[in-house]
Amino acid sequence: MDVANATARRRIVVVDDDEDSREMLKLLLEARDHEVVDAADGPTALEVIRTMRPDVAFIDIGLPIMTGYEIAQRIRAQRDLDGVFLVALTGYGALGDVLAVRNAGFDEHLIKPADLSRIERILQRTP
Repeated sequence: MDVANATARRRIVVVDDDEDSREMLKLLLEARDHEVVDAADGPTALEVIRTMRPDVAFIDIGLPIMTGYEIAQRIRAQRDLDGVFLVALTGYGALGDVLAVRNAGFDEHLIKPADLSRIERILQRTP
């Protein structure tokens, strides 16, 4: 079975202040027929997520203006955004970092560079 074709089309937001990383993930997801919108900072990400109501949001932790933790906490504080599956996309992978990600309201923790097969498994699990 082809994993890329097994995943239903998703609405996805990619949040990363590194333009190359953001664009690469966006292109990779679009190549798999997902609808993708990207943002480079927290305030923009919150606006896009509120408007788009994506199925999944991949959010970098180390962002300017507000951290990925703050974005996740604000999203989780809004009941109408409960359905958004939040994935922390970060270079931080120690146990304390993983716990901080969970405590902020993320559903998954991925270490950069994210493994494509893990991304695809996450997308297959989301409603």
